[in-house]
Amino acid sequence: MRRIVLYTITSLDGSVDDPTRCFPPDVDPDKPQPPTFDDVLIERETALIERQDAVLLGRHMYDEWSRYWPTSDEQPFADFINGVKKYVVTSSPLTTQWGDAEVVQGPLADVVRDVKALPGNDIGVHGSIELARSLLAEGLVDELHLAVAPVLDPEGRRLFDCLAELQRLTLVSATPTPTGALWLVYRPAGSTAEDRPRPGVPLTR
Repeated sequence: MRRIVLYTITSLDGSVDDPTRCFPPDVDPDKPQPPTFDDVLIERETALIERQDAVLLGRHMYDEWSRYWPTSDEQPFADFINGVKKYVVTSSPLTTQWGDAEVVQGPLADVVRDVKALPGNDIGVHGSIELARSLLAEGLVDELHLAVAPVLDPEGRRLFDCLAELQRLTLVSATPTPTGALWLVYRPAGSTAEDRPRPGVPLTR
């Protein structure tokens, strides 16, 4: 069975609207600033997208990214997102063609069920904050990856503001990076995944 894998860049206090505020693309070493997206984070992101052959996107994210990523040289994500199968959750036709994109609509649980039933690998959710919130609220996320920057940001939306009730998660791994960030991986409590950490075994990369 395919999995819905949600990945987001976040500040320590949960701001997810603007990743460049967490990991600015250009850092002046003579000024105190948050760290860049360092080699360990790039390594983790690369491993993540190598396991995905499709993504779910919200309509706003699709329209925005379809204008940006086709001309971007930000690797490895540019090649991935331009070439991957895209399922766009929307009730209206797409006005911009961007690779292999398909409209999906209806109740979100039905959309997820139908996409997961198709043959393939993991299905990623990148950006698309409103879609991500809805997936989390309905318990439709199989694995959650957070690139957590060591910054506090009072601006922007919070990923978990959508939740109506308590959700328990199991920590799969926690990877610190040279610039002070963390890559955290969680699954819903009760998951039977083989790589769940065992008592007494330290979490490693």
